[in-house]
Amino acid sequence: MESGHVTTPFGRRPMTFGMLASQAAAREIEPDQSIDKWKLYRALCEAKPLLGITDRALAILNALLSFYPKGELSEENGLVVFPSNAQLSLRAHGMAEQTIRRHLATLIEAGLLIRKDSPNGKRYARKEQGGEIREAFGFSLAPLLVRAEEIERLAAEVVAERLHLQRLRERLTLCRRDVAKLIEMALEEGAAGDWSRVHLHFRDVIERLPRSPSAEQVAAALDELELLREEITNQLEMQVKAQNHSGNAPHYERHIQNSNPQSITELEPASETKQGATADDRSSGRAEPTVRIQKDEEKNGRVPVTSSATAANAALKSFPLGLVLQACPEIAAYGPQGSVGTWRELMAAAVVVRSMLGVSPSAYEQACEIMGPENAATVMACVLERAGHINSAGGYLRDLTRRAERGEFAIGPMLMALARTNLPLKQKTG
Repeated sequence: MESGHVTTPFGRRPMTFGMLASQAAAREIEPDQSIDKWKLYRALCEAKPLLGITDRALAILNALLSFYPKGELSEENGLVVFPSNAQLSLRAHGMAEQTIRRHLATLIEAGLLIRKDSPNGKRYARKEQGGEIREAFGFSLAPLLVRAEEIERLAAEVVAERLHLQRLRERLTLCRRDVAKLIEMALEEGAAGDWSRVHLHFRDVIERLPRSPSAEQVAAALDELELLREEITNQLEMQVKAQNHSGNAPHYERHIQNSNPQSITELEPASETKQGATADDRSSGRAEPTVRIQKDEEKNGRVPVTSSATAANAALKSFPLGLVLQACPEIAAYGPQGSVGTWRELMAAAVVVRSMLGVSPSAYEQACEIMGPENAATVMACVLERAGHINSAGGYLRDLTRRAERGEFAIGPMLMALARTNLPLKQKTG
C-alpha cells in the first residue's frame, strides 16, 4: 500500500518539484480506480513523442510492469515493484545496468514513476506473517494510474495526427503521379507550352520536402501541386478542344514524312509546322506541293508506300534541346567546342560518343534511319548517361532501334527519368 508521506531519494539524488508533484497526485487515486496495465502500456507506446520518452525507456517500463503480479493496476493490490537491476537487465534483454539507471531516471523525470527508496537504497518488501506485503521499497507505478486518462488522450492525438499525415501523403503521391504523367504526355504528344519550365517547377516543389516532412509541410506541397495539376489540365483540355474544332487536317499534316534526313530541327515539339518542310520551304510556303501531290496520288488510287523506318520516324517526336541537355548533361563535353548549343552540335557530339562507347557505324546509321537523326542523337546522349549500367552500348542501341521500328519504344520516359535524376545535381552546381 502507498504511504501518505513524502519520500525523498536515497544518497546524492536531489529532490525536485516534479517528484513532489507526482507524489501529491498519487495520493489522490480513487479507491476503486484501476486499469489494464498492458492496455495502458500500448497507449504509452503511441504517446511517447508527446511524453518525451524513448524506446529504451519504454523497454524498462515494460520490464517493471512484468514484475507487477496482477493484470490491472490498482491501489488495492499495491503499486510498488522492487526488482533488482540484475533482474531488470534479464527482462530488458540484457540491457547494461548503467543504461538501466539512465532510463529509469528518464521515466521519473517524465512523471511516469516515483522512486520510493529504502533507508539503504535497496529494493525490497517487508511482509506480514501471512505473506502480505506491509511496506515495499522500489518504484511506484502510481503515476501511471493517475495519468491513465491523459496518456490515452495523448495516444489518441498521436494516432489521429499519424492518420492525417498518412492521408496527406497518399493525396500527395497521387497528385505527384498525375502531374508527372501529364507533363510526360504533353512532351510525348508535342503539346504547346513551356514544359521544361513546368517540369522544373514540379521538381522544385518535390525537392523542397525534407526526408521526414511534417503534416504542415506535406499540406503546403500538396496545395502547390494541386494548383499546378489544375493549370496543366486546363491548358491541355483547351488544346484538345482546339484540335477537335480544327478537324482532321492538322492530324493529317503531322504525318507528312521528313524527306530530308540531314535537316536540323530546332523547333519545339509543340510546333504546328509540317515535319516534311525545310526551313526555306516553311518561310516561302514551298512545302504545300508535297501535300497536293500526295492527295492527288490518293485520289487516283495510288497510295504512296511508306517504309517501316519512315513510319517509326514519324511515331517518335523530337524533344526540346534544352530538355535533352538538362537530362543528359555529360554529352555537352563532347561537342565541337566542348559545349552543345544546337541540334547539329548535339549530333556531332553523338558521333564522338558513338565511337567512344564502341557502337558500330552501321548500328548508329540504322538508328538514324529508323528514329531520325535528332532522336538518334538524343538516345545516344541517354546511353552515355547510363553507360555505367549498360554492358554493351551497341547491342542496347540496336535493341532500342528494333523496338522503335515496331512502335514499342518512346524516348519520353527515358528522358524524363534522367531529368529527374540529374536535376538535383544541376541545382547544387548551378
